Amino acid sequence: METIKEIEKLKQEKKAVIVAHNYQLPQVQDIADFTGDSLELAKKTSRLKDYKVIIFCGVRFMAETAKILSPEQQVLLPEVDARCPLADMASAEKVKKVKQQYPKAWVVSYINTNVDVKAASDVCCTSSNADSVVRNIPAQQAIFLPDRNLCWYVKNRVKDKDIICWDGYCYVHRRFTVSDVKEARKIHPYAELIVHPECQPEVQQLADGVYATSGMLKRAKESAAAEFIIGTEEGLLYRMKKENPDKRIYSLGAPSVCSHMKKITLESVRDALKYERYEVEIPEEISRKAKKALERMMEYI
Repeated sequence: METIKEIEKLKQEKKAVIVAHNYQLPQVQDIADFTGDSLELAKKTSRLKDYKVIIFCGVRFMAETAKILSPEQQVLLPEVDARCPLADMASAEKVKKVKQQYPKAWVVSYINTNVDVKAASDVCCTSSNADSVVRNIPAQQAIFLPDRNLCWYVKNRVKDKDIICWDGYCYVHRRFTVSDVKEARKIHPYAELIVHPECQPEVQQLADGVYATSGMLKRAKESAAAEFIIGTEEGLLYRMKKENPDKRIYSLGAPSVCSHMKKITLESVRDALKYERYEVEIPEEISRKAKKALERMMEYI
């Protein structure tokens, strides 16, 4: 395909690396040098010092995290309006107001937050380490944001702390229902059902396991099960099927799609490279504070 050839040529010319989140379109995943979850990719690119340009195929908060960890490199987001509706449910201004109400609480900010919110937080976490972070922070009270379902997941694993849940949600994961679970169990009675912790509590309770995207990929590889029902954004199923061709992978209910993740196309990747457009830039003070919250995460897992 001509567009793919252009991308490969431009990559060499610009000394660029392309990374793609697990929820990206299949063709975007296929042309990426690396695929993974948001923090995994940001950490990966921070070690690739030979590249001058990072093309981050994801949503804005992910590209921001890459920029925080790779300040000397040019980070480009192929679609300027590719955002995370969940991340946009929390603002730095509101975080500061809530913190005034609970002055002894630590603000634990999910990686799915915009950079100014990270900067206003005490520590960050991912869906795979959220319970460890909250358990180990030096505070008895935590304000957890922005996903209330992930907060519920954490509260059920860290019962000795007072955890205040932000009222945000991922519209993609909220679509999975108890009815979907019951119907999937009828159709695929021998399948292992795994869901993301951004799913509704009642869906999590009916699943065989609750995992972040990286945990789902690992589980599908390691489990003896021959069939899986997956409750997360449909982009992950593409990668999971590629990595497990001998196993049958089904979506929990109708495939749930993040429209923002799907905004990035081969053409927008090419144009980002060609015109070096939609560069992610973060004020130094905001970046410094956000990086501190990210680095603290490693102390508490």
